[in-house]
Amino acid sequence: MKTILVFGMGKVGTLVGILLNKRFAVTGFDKNIPTEPTGFDCIQGDIQDQSLLEKTIPQFDAVVSCMPYNLNLSIARIAHAHGIHYFDLTEDVPTTEAIMQMSLTASAVMAPQCGLAPGLIGIIGANLAHRFTKLRDIELRVGALPRYPNGLLAYSFTWSPAGVINEYINDAEVIHNGTRKMVPSLDGIESINIEGRDYEAFSTSGGLGTMCQTYAGKVDTLNYKTIRYPGHAQLMRFLLYELILKDKRELVESILTEAKPPVEDDVVLVYAVVEGWKGNALAREEYYRSFHPIDINGKKWRAISWTTAASIAAVVEMVADQKLPQKGFLKQEEIDFSTFLETQNGQLFKG
Repeated sequence: MKTILVFGMGKVGTLVGILLNKRFAVTGFDKNIPTEPTGFDCIQGDIQDQSLLEKTIPQFDAVVSCMPYNLNLSIARIAHAHGIHYFDLTEDVPTTEAIMQMSLTASAVMAPQCGLAPGLIGIIGANLAHRFTKLRDIELRVGALPRYPNGLLAYSFTWSPAGVINEYINDAEVIHNGTRKMVPSLDGIESINIEGRDYEAFSTSGGLGTMCQTYAGKVDTLNYKTIRYPGHAQLMRFLLYELILKDKRELVESILTEAKPPVEDDVVLVYAVVEGWKGNALAREEYYRSFHPIDINGKKWRAISWTTAASIAAVVEMVADQKLPQKGFLKQEEIDFSTFLETQNGQLFKG
């Protein structure tokens, strides 16, 4: 793998290009070319221009899509047809299922869900699970939050508004009482206290990726919840269901983006707990880290931007180094966490 095409030159996509360009020959693709120097070339084009995609994608060894979830499939289909490695950040279940179906005949890697959740949190959860003889519970939590919240929502859209609304509306897959099932997002609210600060966590769609499939029959409980400041879920349920705006996604996205623009000082919380037996002894393992903005190439990057970008870049490195399968569907929980941390970009998570 030498040449990589990165779709989407937003904050995350631009940083993915910058990180990968330290080792690979990167080219960006977007309707709007970045105005600040990136260190790599960019193709100006419309993702809806199918003929341009058909002409461009086969020129590269791998493609990384940092586009909204609803724009990934056209890229994935062309990559699949030409035997080109494919990576994306989607949390959308139907998109992932379509890519999984393609992967049955793939001659290259098909790796969706390479962000934080799904993505890094699944790698961490599986790493903890490997330490047990027999599993009971796997509970995974991630939050991308303003460090200094204000207002009743106590939130800012540092990540894709379309992706956030999608995971709030679609049902979430879990394993409960040993059975795979779907539960409503924004339900299952629980209180969490981390380092003396109160948070809430609630079910959202897509965060487990393929883990319910992997751990079916092996655990009593498996779930993923999004971390927010207290009161957020109730207000979002009011907006989406009591005001019946769930069917007007573009309107909701517009309202929330204007009301809650990104903040520069954010924090990403990653928390995982696994319970089970080690031999005959019941045990519990936990992982917790908080990640803050860092400087990369002389520029400050938000926590959500660099953690997401570094996650997918590290997986790309592992495929390039043949530390992961070279074709077919790649499950995040199949990725070894210690090997992930030893990649150039995975080392950023060591702090």
